[in-house]
Amino acid sequence: MTQHETHKSHRVGWLRAAVLGANDGIVSTASLIIGVAAANATQANILLAGFAGLVAGAMSMAAGEYVSVSSQSDTENADLALEKKSLENNIEFEKDELAKIYHDRGLDPALARQVAEQLMAHDALGAHARDEIGISETVSALPVQAAFYSAGTFTLGAALPLIVAWVIPGRFLITAVAVLSLAFLGVLGGLAARAGGASMTIGAIRVTFWGALAMGLTAAVGRLFGVVA
Repeated sequence: MTQHETHKSHRVGWLRAAVLGANDGIVSTASLIIGVAAANATQANILLAGFAGLVAGAMSMAAGEYVSVSSQSDTENADLALEKKSLENNIEFEKDELAKIYHDRGLDPALARQVAEQLMAHDALGAHARDEIGISETVSALPVQAAFYSAGTFTLGAALPLIVAWVIPGRFLITAVAVLSLAFLGVLGGLAARAGGASMTIGAIRVTFWGALAMGLTAAVGRLFGVVA
């Protein structure tokens, strides 16, 4: 009988950006709506503020993720260029360096040297990227992918409390937005944890706690600086 293992690490790049975008979309937009509503604003102003927050937040997430992941990608590329130059100029030193890494991981010196030589004969730069620098294809930085997932999921997340505020106006708006947004966050946290192979309960509690804290603080600010409708 053969056994096939399905690992989750290949999802790290897009999953982190997607979860961050959706979580921030729900929390920031729901908090904004609750804060404005707590200041006794009209429903039209509440929806306007929420929609403006959605657009601004989505663009901010896209730009932020792209710049952040691009910086990571630039660092990785610089390290790879440095390693490539070293491989061209001092191949024996690089073999010794890789062999030492394998020896430190438990191989005897002769086998470590043999493994290093065979891997470098196949793909010298790839071997050093993985085992010396820690760069692999599954977790390498992809700026466009991160920006796309982050902005897209932010928009979806922000749309949820905005729709609630549009459907349920009046004195029930704050309660409805808060309760349903926390429910959305709980589902998101659970699904994200499941996708990453972690506990769904812990994932749900984690994001729900911070979402409730953000909404509570924003509501307090809205009450403190509220205006007469």
